[in-house]
Amino acid sequence: MRLEGKIAVVTGGNSGIGEGIVKALAAEGAAVVIDYVAKPEDAADLVKDITAAGGKALGVDADVSTADGIQKLIDSAVATFGRLDIYVNNAGIETRHSLLELEEDEYEKVLSVNLKSAVFGTQRAAKRFLEQGSGGVVVNISSVHEDWPMPGNLAYCVSKGGMRMLTRTAGVELGPQGIRVVNVAPGAVATPINDATMKDDAKRQKLENAIPLRHVADPGEIGDAVVFVASDAGRYMTATTVFVDGGIMQGSVGL
Repeated sequence: MRLEGKIAVVTGGNSGIGEGIVKALAAEGAAVVIDYVAKPEDAADLVKDITAAGGKALGVDADVSTADGIQKLIDSAVATFGRLDIYVNNAGIETRHSLLELEEDEYEKVLSVNLKSAVFGTQRAAKRFLEQGSGGVVVNISSVHEDWPMPGNLAYCVSKGGMRMLTRTAGVELGPQGIRVVNVAPGAVATPINDATMKDDAKRQKLENAIPLRHVADPGEIGDAVVFVASDAGRYMTATTVFVDGGIMQGSVGL
Protein backbone atom coordinates (compact mmCIF):
# COMPACT_ATOMS: atom_id res chain seq x y z
CA MET A 1 0.00 0.00 0.00
CA ARG A 2 1.31 3.40 -1.02
CA LEU A 3 0.56 5.24 2.25
CA GLU A 4 1.24 2.54 4.81
CA GLY A 5 2.14 4.11 8.16
CA LYS A 6 1.25 7.66 7.09
CA ILE A 7 -1.04 9.91 9.15
CA ALA A 8 -3.41 12.16 7.20
CA VAL A 9 -5.90 14.88 8.09
CA VAL A 10 -8.80 15.72 5.76
CA THR A 11 -10.85 18.84 6.46
CA GLY A 12 -14.52 18.54 5.63
CA GLY A 13 -13.89 14.82 5.39
CA ASN A 14 -17.29 13.36 6.22
CA SER A 15 -19.11 14.03 2.94
CA GLY A 16 -18.71 14.65 -0.78
CA ILE A 17 -15.19 14.95 -2.15
CA GLY A 18 -13.78 14.82 1.38
CA GLU A 19 -15.35 11.44 2.01
CA GLY A 20 -13.94 10.14 -1.27
CA ILE A 21 -10.49 11.34 -0.24
CA VAL A 22 -10.75 9.78 3.21
CA LYS A 23 -11.73 6.40 1.76
CA ALA A 24 -8.94 6.50 -0.83
CA LEU A 25 -6.27 7.40 1.73
CA ALA A 26 -7.47 4.73 4.15
CA ALA A 27 -7.52 2.11 1.39
CA GLU A 28 -3.82 2.83 0.79
CA GLY A 29 -2.90 2.32 4.43
CA ALA A 30 -3.05 5.82 5.92
CA ALA A 31 -4.57 6.51 9.34
CA VAL A 32 -7.07 9.30 8.66
CA VAL A 33 -8.36 12.10 10.87
CA ILE A 34 -11.77 13.18 9.58
CA ASP A 35 -12.70 16.79 10.31
CA TYR A 36 -16.37 17.79 10.45
CA VAL A 37 -18.59 20.60 11.75
CA ALA A 38 -21.97 19.09 10.87
CA LYS A 39 -23.50 15.60 10.56
CA PRO A 40 -21.33 13.89 13.18
CA GLU A 41 -23.19 10.67 12.47
CA ASP A 42 -21.71 10.62 8.96
CA ALA A 43 -18.20 10.97 10.38
CA ALA A 44 -18.92 8.22 12.92
CA ASP A 45 -20.18 5.89 10.18
CA LEU A 46 -17.08 6.57 8.11
CA VAL A 47 -14.79 5.83 11.06
CA LYS A 48 -16.72 2.62 11.72
CA ASP A 49 -16.40 1.48 8.10
CA ILE A 50 -12.66 2.16 7.98
CA THR A 51 -11.92 0.43 11.27
CA ALA A 52 -14.11 -2.54 10.32
CA ALA A 53 -11.92 -2.95 7.22
CA GLY A 54 -8.79 -3.00 9.36
CA GLY A 55 -7.85 0.66 9.00
CA LYS A 56 -7.43 3.50 11.47
CA ALA A 57 -9.60 6.61 11.61
CA LEU A 58 -10.69 9.34 14.01
CA GLY A 59 -13.49 11.89 13.72
CA VAL A 60 -12.85 15.39 15.11
CA ASP A 61 -15.38 18.22 15.43
CA ALA A 62 -13.31 21.26 14.47
CA ASP A 63 -14.19 24.53 12.74
CA VAL A 64 -11.28 25.07 10.37
CA SER A 65 -12.41 28.58 9.47
CA THR A 66 -10.54 29.52 12.67
CA ALA A 67 -6.87 28.99 13.48
CA ASP A 68 -7.84 27.48 16.84
CA GLY A 69 -10.01 24.89 15.10
CA ILE A 70 -7.14 23.95 12.78
CA GLN A 71 -4.76 23.57 15.71
CA LYS A 72 -7.29 21.39 17.54
CA LEU A 73 -7.45 19.14 14.49
CA ILE A 74 -3.68 18.78 14.19
CA ASP A 75 -3.23 18.29 17.93
CA SER A 76 -5.86 15.53 17.87
CA ALA A 77 -4.04 13.77 15.04
CA VAL A 78 -0.72 13.90 16.86
CA ALA A 79 -2.21 12.88 20.23
CA THR A 80 -3.92 9.86 18.70
CA PHE A 81 -1.48 8.70 16.03
CA GLY A 82 1.82 10.30 17.07
CA ARG A 83 2.60 12.46 14.05
CA LEU A 84 1.30 14.16 10.88
CA ASP A 85 2.40 13.39 7.32
CA ILE A 86 -0.39 14.59 5.01
CA TYR A 87 -2.77 17.52 5.44
CA VAL A 88 -5.64 17.91 2.98
CA ASN A 89 -7.37 21.30 2.81
CA ASN A 90 -10.71 20.14 1.44
CA ALA A 91 -13.37 22.06 3.40
CA GLY A 92 -15.35 24.35 1.13
CA ILE A 93 -18.70 26.04 0.55
CA GLU A 94 -20.30 28.13 -2.17
CA THR A 95 -23.28 30.49 -2.22
CA ARG A 96 -23.60 31.30 -5.94
CA HIS A 97 -24.11 35.03 -6.16
CA SER A 98 -22.77 37.51 -8.69
CA LEU A 99 -20.64 40.52 -7.84
CA LEU A 100 -23.65 42.84 -7.80
CA GLU A 101 -25.65 40.51 -5.55
CA LEU A 102 -22.86 39.59 -3.13
CA GLU A 103 -23.25 40.56 0.54
CA GLU A 104 -20.27 41.23 2.81
CA ASP A 105 -21.12 38.54 5.38
CA GLU A 106 -21.57 35.95 2.63
CA TYR A 107 -18.21 36.84 1.09
CA GLU A 108 -16.46 36.63 4.46
CA LYS A 109 -18.01 33.23 5.21
CA VAL A 110 -16.95 31.72 1.88
CA LEU A 111 -13.43 33.12 2.12
CA SER A 112 -13.06 31.98 5.72
CA VAL A 113 -14.08 28.40 5.03
CA ASN A 114 -12.44 28.03 1.63
CA LEU A 115 -9.28 30.15 1.72
CA LYS A 116 -8.49 31.24 5.26
CA SER A 117 -8.74 27.62 6.38
CA ALA A 118 -6.33 26.59 3.64
CA VAL A 119 -3.83 29.34 4.46
CA PHE A 120 -3.66 28.56 8.16
CA GLY A 121 -4.08 24.83 7.62
CA THR A 122 -1.00 24.93 5.42
CA GLN A 123 0.83 27.06 7.97
CA ARG A 124 0.02 24.90 10.99
CA ALA A 125 0.69 21.66 9.13
CA ALA A 126 4.04 23.01 7.89
CA LYS A 127 5.04 23.99 11.41
CA ARG A 128 4.25 20.47 12.59
CA PHE A 129 6.22 18.96 9.71
CA LEU A 130 9.22 21.14 10.58
CA GLU A 131 8.98 20.15 14.24
CA GLN A 132 9.02 16.49 13.23
CA GLY A 133 11.96 17.08 10.88
CA SER A 134 10.86 14.64 8.20
CA GLY A 135 9.00 16.74 5.64
CA GLY A 136 5.35 16.38 4.67
CA VAL A 137 2.69 17.07 2.08
CA VAL A 138 -0.15 19.58 1.94
CA VAL A 139 -2.81 18.88 -0.67
CA ASN A 140 -5.22 21.72 -1.39
CA ILE A 141 -8.52 20.80 -3.00
CA SER A 142 -9.03 23.66 -5.37
CA SER A 143 -11.30 23.68 -8.44
CA VAL A 144 -11.23 24.31 -12.16
CA HIS A 145 -12.56 27.70 -11.03
CA GLU A 146 -9.14 28.70 -9.74
CA ASP A 147 -8.51 29.42 -13.42
CA TRP A 148 -11.90 29.27 -15.15
CA PRO A 149 -14.40 32.09 -14.41
CA MET A 150 -17.91 31.10 -13.27
CA PRO A 151 -20.22 34.12 -13.53
CA GLY A 152 -22.72 34.10 -10.67
CA ASN A 153 -20.35 32.40 -8.22
CA LEU A 154 -17.86 35.16 -7.54
CA ALA A 155 -16.83 34.53 -3.92
CA TYR A 156 -16.13 30.86 -4.62
CA CYS A 157 -14.01 31.69 -7.67
CA VAL A 158 -12.06 34.30 -5.72
CA SER A 159 -11.38 31.76 -2.96
CA LYS A 160 -10.10 29.17 -5.42
CA GLY A 161 -7.99 31.74 -7.26
CA GLY A 162 -6.44 32.58 -3.90
CA MET A 163 -5.77 28.91 -3.25
CA ARG A 164 -3.88 28.75 -6.55
CA MET A 165 -1.41 31.40 -5.39
CA LEU A 166 -1.27 29.99 -1.86
CA THR A 167 -0.11 26.69 -3.34
CA ARG A 168 2.48 28.27 -5.58
CA THR A 169 3.90 30.65 -3.00
CA ALA A 170 3.88 28.21 -0.08
CA GLY A 171 5.30 25.47 -2.29
CA VAL A 172 8.25 27.65 -3.23
CA GLU A 173 8.80 28.81 0.35
CA LEU A 174 8.61 25.34 1.88
CA GLY A 175 10.28 23.25 -0.79
CA PRO A 176 13.80 23.65 0.63
CA GLN A 177 12.51 22.20 3.92
CA GLY A 178 11.21 19.07 2.22
CA ILE A 179 7.55 20.10 2.39
CA ARG A 180 5.44 19.83 -0.76
CA VAL A 181 2.25 21.82 -1.47
CA VAL A 182 0.07 20.75 -4.40
CA ASN A 183 -3.39 21.71 -5.63
CA VAL A 184 -5.79 19.07 -6.86
CA ALA A 185 -8.48 20.84 -8.89
CA PRO A 186 -11.66 18.86 -9.61
CA GLY A 187 -14.16 19.64 -12.31
CA ALA A 188 -17.77 18.47 -11.97
CA VAL A 189 -18.16 15.90 -9.19
CA ALA A 190 -21.25 13.99 -8.02
CA THR A 191 -21.54 15.45 -4.51
CA PRO A 192 -24.43 16.82 -2.42
CA ILE A 193 -23.58 20.36 -3.58
CA ASN A 194 -24.49 19.29 -7.14
CA ASP A 195 -27.63 17.29 -6.28
CA ALA A 196 -29.96 19.61 -8.19
CA THR A 197 -28.00 19.15 -11.41
CA MET A 198 -27.50 15.42 -10.95
CA LYS A 199 -31.22 14.83 -10.38
CA ASP A 200 -32.30 16.87 -13.42
CA ASP A 201 -31.78 14.67 -16.49
CA ALA A 202 -31.62 17.59 -18.93
CA LYS A 203 -29.10 19.54 -16.86
CA ARG A 204 -26.98 16.47 -16.21
CA GLN A 205 -26.94 15.53 -19.89
CA LYS A 206 -25.90 19.05 -20.88
CA LEU A 207 -23.09 18.97 -18.35
CA GLU A 208 -21.85 15.53 -19.36
CA ASN A 209 -21.92 16.48 -23.04
CA ALA A 210 -19.47 19.28 -22.22
CA ILE A 211 -17.04 16.85 -20.56
CA PRO A 212 -14.78 15.06 -23.04
CA LEU A 213 -14.79 11.90 -20.89
CA ARG A 214 -18.60 12.13 -20.83
CA HIS A 215 -19.24 11.60 -17.14
CA VAL A 216 -19.34 13.55 -13.90
CA ALA A 217 -16.59 12.39 -11.56
CA ASP A 218 -17.21 10.15 -8.59
CA PRO A 219 -15.58 11.52 -5.38
CA GLY A 220 -13.35 8.45 -5.36
CA GLU A 221 -11.74 9.58 -8.61
CA ILE A 222 -10.62 12.76 -6.86
CA GLY A 223 -9.46 10.65 -3.92
CA ASP A 224 -7.28 8.58 -6.23
CA ALA A 225 -5.58 11.75 -7.49
CA VAL A 226 -4.93 12.89 -3.92
CA VAL A 227 -3.35 9.53 -3.10
CA PHE A 228 -1.02 9.86 -6.09
CA VAL A 229 0.00 13.41 -5.19
CA ALA A 230 0.51 12.59 -1.50
CA SER A 231 2.48 9.39 -2.11
CA ASP A 232 6.06 8.89 -3.27
CA ALA A 233 4.70 8.66 -6.81
CA GLY A 234 4.19 12.44 -6.63
CA ARG A 235 7.45 13.19 -4.88
CA TYR A 236 8.67 15.67 -7.54
CA MET A 237 5.47 17.69 -7.59
CA THR A 238 5.05 20.95 -5.70
CA ALA A 239 3.81 24.53 -6.17
CA THR A 240 1.49 23.43 -8.98
CA THR A 241 -2.07 22.32 -9.77
CA VAL A 242 -3.21 18.94 -10.99
CA PHE A 243 -6.54 19.30 -12.82
CA VAL A 244 -8.85 16.30 -12.48
CA ASP A 245 -11.71 17.48 -14.64
CA GLY A 246 -12.37 14.94 -17.40
CA GLY A 247 -11.19 17.59 -19.85
CA ILE A 248 -14.06 20.00 -19.13
CA MET A 249 -11.85 23.08 -19.26
CA GLN A 250 -10.96 22.23 -22.85
CA GLY A 251 -14.41 21.06 -23.95
CA SER A 252 -16.76 23.44 -22.19
CA VAL A 253 -18.29 25.22 -25.19
CA GLY A 254 -22.03 25.51 -24.69
CA LEU A 255 -22.14 25.42 -20.89
